[in-house]
Amino acid sequence: MKNKDKIFSVAPMLDWTDRHCRYLHRLLSKRAVLFSEMVTSAAIIHGDKDRLLGFNEKEQPVIVQIAGSDPDELARAAVFCQEYGYDEINLNVGCPSDRVQSGSFGACLMKTPELVAQSVRAMVDACDLPISVKCRIGVDDQKPEIALNQLADEVVEAGVSSLYVHARKAWLKGLSPKENRDVPPLDYEIVYALAERLKPLPVIINGGIEIIDECKNHLKKCSGVMLGRAAYHNPMLLADVDSELFGEEKTIHSIHDIMQPMMDYAQSEISKGVRLNKITRHMLGLAAGQPGAKTFRRILTVDSCVEGAGVEVIEKAFEAINL
Repeated sequence: MKNKDKIFSVAPMLDWTDRHCRYLHRLLSKRAVLFSEMVTSAAIIHGDKDRLLGFNEKEQPVIVQIAGSDPDELARAAVFCQEYGYDEINLNVGCPSDRVQSGSFGACLMKTPELVAQSVRAMVDACDLPISVKCRIGVDDQKPEIALNQLADEVVEAGVSSLYVHARKAWLKGLSPKENRDVPPLDYEIVYALAERLKPLPVIINGGIEIIDECKNHLKKCSGVMLGRAAYHNPMLLADVDSELFGEEKTIHSIHDIMQPMMDYAQSEISKGVRLNKITRHMLGLAAGQPGAKTFRRILTVDSCVEGAGVEVIEKAFEAINL
């Protein structure tokens, strides 16, 4: 994956950006970089690799995000990720949840930049994939201008390919993961300064970005932008990414353009034993702001949970949208 391809990405989101979600997002944008959910290095080594790492080749380019703090274990996991055909491996140094902290990985690693660098170097040596890091600007009482730059310098020396920076500190005690996405103030300027200092290394900015126009403004200062909840809850904004950010022809003009492709995909997955609601739960935001959106969501939520529900549920939901 070339640096110019990293202009726009959809953030890794636990319990959200699974393979069904990514398939939907890829229909909407051919150029957006997609991420897996976070998966631990231990789970990759000891768990069901097909379930944890398997994906549809039509999702590419797709990056796997892994979490861990043992360089040797991360190196072993990186080899498996390469075998499964991912385009890049991203190390999570930003998740503030208690479960992640108890495993000594995620945002708490901001306090040990040397260990992060060792982990990056171990993965770089173990496989041929680019190794990137997603981090915060700091945690707890750290001074971001010191913590972020120290981490960045350590991982750059270790061979990191790019940095994804959530422009907020994380508070490891006292705030929930949800609050950590909203309460700490955003500091875009510190990310801009880092991006300027590290050129030409790609620095991708994340946090609080909700619309394409905001993406354009950030791209004046950073190599790329990353959207999380905004892209998930209003996925149709992805339909504008290719034309607005890459200058390419728009392929999805209306919500109805993806009805048949999603029905075809769902039919294929149902034949493999996947329940329809595992797919349709990612489609609820497609009709956001459109007449009939409430009915659309209700049909996809309720009808898809019925035993034996088939793709006719998707067709029925789309028929409720009045364009």
